[in-house]
Amino acid sequence: MDSLLPFALLCFTSFFTLTNPLGTMPVFLTMTQGMSKDERQRIVKRATIISFLILIVFTFSGQFLFKFFGISTNGFRIAAGFIIIKIGYDMLQARYTNVKLKNEEIRTYANDISITPLSIPMLCGPGAIANGIMLMDESTSWSMVAILVGIIALVYLLTYFILKESTRLVDLIGETGNNVMMRLMGLILMVIAVECFVSGARPILIDIIQSSLPDMLPAGAAH
Repeated sequence: MDSLLPFALLCFTSFFTLTNPLGTMPVFLTMTQGMSKDERQRIVKRATIISFLILIVFTFSGQFLFKFFGISTNGFRIAAGFIIIKIGYDMLQARYTNVKLKNEEIRTYANDISITPLSIPMLCGPGAIANGIMLMDESTSWSMVAILVGIIALVYLLTYFILKESTRLVDLIGETGNNVMMRLMGLILMVIAVECFVSGARPILIDIIQSSLPDMLPAGAAH
């Protein structure tokens, strides 16, 4: 039980910051400008369900993909660390999203923005997918797997309510409040990314050092 609580907190903080529903609100309001409340609600509902399903599929199939492509877990952790730290840096600069949308693109996606770009890559981007695969790899018991799936469901449930009430929330917290929260979450995300990078780099460096030690020893020293 003592190890499950820190794992649950790690899952929640990392997924919530990577999903970033608060930062998605302004972009979502721009893309749905002129739509009714019911239309926005349908878009949000579909986007969160699709994001949840995609993330669950990648989370559970990650190890199979590693074996199929011959990718090491530690190498993936290092790459994921770079991805997550880039997202965290953007949030630290109070950039609403790492997806740059032009007016023409918004019009193009107006008929089905619930899939692209709202679900992919905004609510379920490469950072969230990489995080899901890593946390599944660290889940050593069925209890941890259940917590991981439950936290993902909780995060997307919160995302649904946040985007559903985005108009009220934007007026409530204001631009300054949103920027402050964005920077704090970005800082947390960068710390998680550093831990992720170090956990992947440490075993690789240890293997390199251990494999090079016999060559560095004088002849006969091993005997």
